[in-house]
Amino acid sequence: MLISGASIAGPALAYWLHRHGFAVTVVERAPELRTGGYKVDLRGVAIEVAERMGILEDIRRASTDMRTGAYVNDDGERIATLPADIFGARTGRDDEIMRGELARILYERTRADVEYVFGDSITSITSVDSITGRAGEEADDLGVEVTFEQGAPRRFDIVVGADGIHSTVRRLAFGPEERFVRHLGAYISAFSLPNELGLDREELYHAMPGKLVCTYSSAGDPAAKAFMIFRSPRLRYDHRDSGQQLALLGAAFAGDGTGTAQTRGWGMIPRMLAGAREATDFYFDGMQLVEMDRWSRGPVVLLGDAAHCASPASGQGTGMALVGAYVLAGELAAANGDTAAAFDRYEAEMRGYVEVNQRAAEKFAKEMTAGSRGAIRFRHLMMRLLPHMPWKDLVAKKITEDVQRGANAITLKDYPVAAGTMGAKGAPSAGSVGATDRGGATDRGGATDPAVTADMAVTAYGAPVPAGPPYAA
Repeated sequence: MLISGASIAGPALAYWLHRHGFAVTVVERAPELRTGGYKVDLRGVAIEVAERMGILEDIRRASTDMRTGAYVNDDGERIATLPADIFGARTGRDDEIMRGELARILYERTRADVEYVFGDSITSITSVDSITGRAGEEADDLGVEVTFEQGAPRRFDIVVGADGIHSTVRRLAFGPEERFVRHLGAYISAFSLPNELGLDREELYHAMPGKLVCTYSSAGDPAAKAFMIFRSPRLRYDHRDSGQQLALLGAAFAGDGTGTAQTRGWGMIPRMLAGAREATDFYFDGMQLVEMDRWSRGPVVLLGDAAHCASPASGQGTGMALVGAYVLAGELAAANGDTAAAFDRYEAEMRGYVEVNQRAAEKFAKEMTAGSRGAIRFRHLMMRLLPHMPWKDLVAKKITEDVQRGANAITLKDYPVAAGTMGAKGAPSAGSVGATDRGGATDRGGATDPAVTADMAVTAYGAPVPAGPPYAA
């Protein structure tokens, strides 16, 4: 089985697939594991999945351990300070970790048992029966032919797109991104910067009409992180061109924090923009939902943000990735080779959970950026009063209610791990769906015999693929 994407969803799925006896390859466009990113929350059912994976203690050790959060005014003065868990809508066993730390934990747990291929990307996914001319039951177990930017073509039974909101697998198997991605009216940027304010496990927020910025420092990190959010209609830019993205971010916050007649704003904003230009982990994207009628097509299935991104506004993307990986692997193992049935049950289990969180994201995306200075002043007043209110616990509960509803909107099935499935690296148990062996057409790792692929002129899910070099898209 081939998984595209080595962030969170991909390695989590690889972990569970190996536990169920599948042979797994993970391909990742980046030349090495990406360890940057902002802090992410794990809540509710996602904590239960982490516990079942045996990584919960690792997460606890790498926790951001954020203590407090505060809103600041134009002069940087703290208006109100509250426990960070209220800002993060965390309760009970919920925790928070840097995305890169979670990616590292998952990679370390899987690297000995899973084949990772860094610095490469899928260029085409082609149904094998369209190559051979075989059809019907005779072709059911032939899988797909996959070509890559760098590596030789290989054959797999299943391809999983766990490659994020701008998924290559989704584009190849389902169509253009524009058909499935809905903009929520805002953009977010996140990056590292020097900890000039000397923050220690504290996050500071500053709101302006249509904008919100934050800087924070988590446990054990000498640097600070920042995120900047601004309202905007959909913008046109290349999602791989950081120069274009930096220009859009600079234009959105031009003049803020400089004391101009336009608006004062917090004086940290120009330093944040300077930090964004220097950062090696700069991130910029829209607040967007991915909405699809189906997450699978033939032997191709989508996972995590590629299938159902709920945007950073939901606060649930990482949790949904972990839960989805657990469910997809479990259903594949329970299906005894009936891939279509496994995909149907995976969707049936996940759909309600996803929809609750996507609807919450629509609400939160609007609430994150207040529309006027009057609305901002009212929010600040409520925050100042909250610690002194006799019903403060009820108010805090209400703040976390929608997020917690989404975090617990699924009940996990138990998917037993069969005895004898924890074998040598890449060695599938009987009946597993791994790299195929078709009478010598592939080796254990799934590398295709060149004779099978020479001069192919085939159809990749309805899109003509011309004959030519083996890495042509």
